[in-house]
Amino acid sequence: MHKQPVKAVFWDFGGVLTTSPFDAFGAYEEANGLDPGFIRRLNATNPDTNAWARFERSEVSAAEFAALFEAEAEAAGARVDAASLMASLRGDLRPAMVRAVERCRAHVKTGLLTNNFSSGDDGPNAYTPVLELFDVVVESSRVGYRKPDPHFYEMACRMLGIDAGEAVFLDDLGVNLKPARAMGMSTIKVTDPAAALEELQQLVDFPVT
Repeated sequence: MHKQPVKAVFWDFGGVLTTSPFDAFGAYEEANGLDPGFIRRLNATNPDTNAWARFERSEVSAAEFAALFEAEAEAAGARVDAASLMASLRGDLRPAMVRAVERCRAHVKTGLLTNNFSSGDDGPNAYTPVLELFDVVVESSRVGYRKPDPHFYEMACRMLGIDAGEAVFLDDLGVNLKPARAMGMSTIKVTDPAAALEELQQLVDFPVT
């Protein structure tokens, strides 16, 4: 059980609230004759300093990212069209997860913790109604940190005025959950969304489904 009463639930976006971007990676690899898992392996190489990480912290422009990422892919033995890959990443919302956010919001604070890319457009998008469900939205492209950097989680807790031990965090990547757990958060790895929501319900002690 959670060590302290839960005051906040933090959610990842891609792979939790939406279908996984890794599905898009796999589809791109299959369509372009790449070895399965090539893009994930590429992004796991030098994970704090590679093109993907720098783009998520808004350290490079979209054009700079494309050039860097394509060069990294070529050095690893394959050709990747960065623009085509990025255009394929938009995931489908998972309605059960969105309902769970709505139900959590009625009882506790909510936060979205996402590694993302700047679109260069601050206007509304198709996800805007979902983003409005959160008390805080912490985006790597805006704050200059990205998961799993502990500063990212510390910032989120400060923004909600809570201790880490008062939060539950859902993410689909264990590497992102590890520092949150070390800080005292209860963590849920989302591989099976239904099972993850059952686990969340046990931690918060109110219905989320």
